[in-house]
Amino acid sequence: MPGAVETVEMQAALLRLRRTSGLPVVFGGLLSDARHARIAELNGTQTTALRGLVISAGSGLGGKAIALSRPCAVTDYASSRHISHEYDAAVAAEGLRSVVAVPVVVRRTVRGVLYGAMRTPVTLGDRTFDAVVATARDIEQSLAVRDEVRRLLAAGREQVSDPGTVPGAWEDVREAHRELRALVPKVLDPALRDELLEVCGRLASASGARAPAARDVRLAPREVDVVACVAAGATNAAAAERLGLRPETVKGYLRSAMRKLGAHTRLEAVVAARRAGLLP
Repeated sequence: MPGAVETVEMQAALLRLRRTSGLPVVFGGLLSDARHARIAELNGTQTTALRGLVISAGSGLGGKAIALSRPCAVTDYASSRHISHEYDAAVAAEGLRSVVAVPVVVRRTVRGVLYGAMRTPVTLGDRTFDAVVATARDIEQSLAVRDEVRRLLAAGREQVSDPGTVPGAWEDVREAHRELRALVPKVLDPALRDELLEVCGRLASASGARAPAARDVRLAPREVDVVACVAAGATNAAAAERLGLRPETVKGYLRSAMRKLGAHTRLEAVVAARRAGLLP
């Protein structure tokens, strides 16, 4: 079932879509199971007719978009011969005529549907159509990031509880730590971001090898990210690509981290960060 965070993200996406596309009405919802989406978020509507409407795959315009996993549009909803008409009453109550529906697809699985509509029967232009598709892609990216966060959190918790003694186990822990830290800036939800950082901290201190004299070292989040990339053998350019930063910015973060850690080389910075419990 869609959670509160996904709902907030859908609301923000609809607000952006209405502003960028000029469409007077936008709405949408995420799938509750493999074949049903519930219209939970609306912007620009004048009635509550669409709220809570359950869209079945194959039914109506949105159901067609879900079933085909591609955008669908009609110039005049009520008279269209290319869709079924289970939802005509709700659509008519809101006075919608021209409608586009775009599926939200993550890793080839439909996760939701996004609509844009007008109250006049006109053909939607490419610019409007592209705006709806772009907004659906934004939601897809957000859901994909959230899926990856959940996967890595589960793996991180497992490794924190039992990092193991087999060869390569600590490299798995360190890789999980790097991947989690790289996702932190992409997570908009503060609670989930805090949870990510908490697991990162537990992974960083999982070895129990923190040196007492290094406990007061404090690095900024991006400084930790850069040192983590350096620990994996990344060059400044590679770290910049992974973190979405400029190479000059990475160099600045690394220089600052080395100063705080009392390190003169990249290797010394990694060793000092591990002794400080900042890296696993």
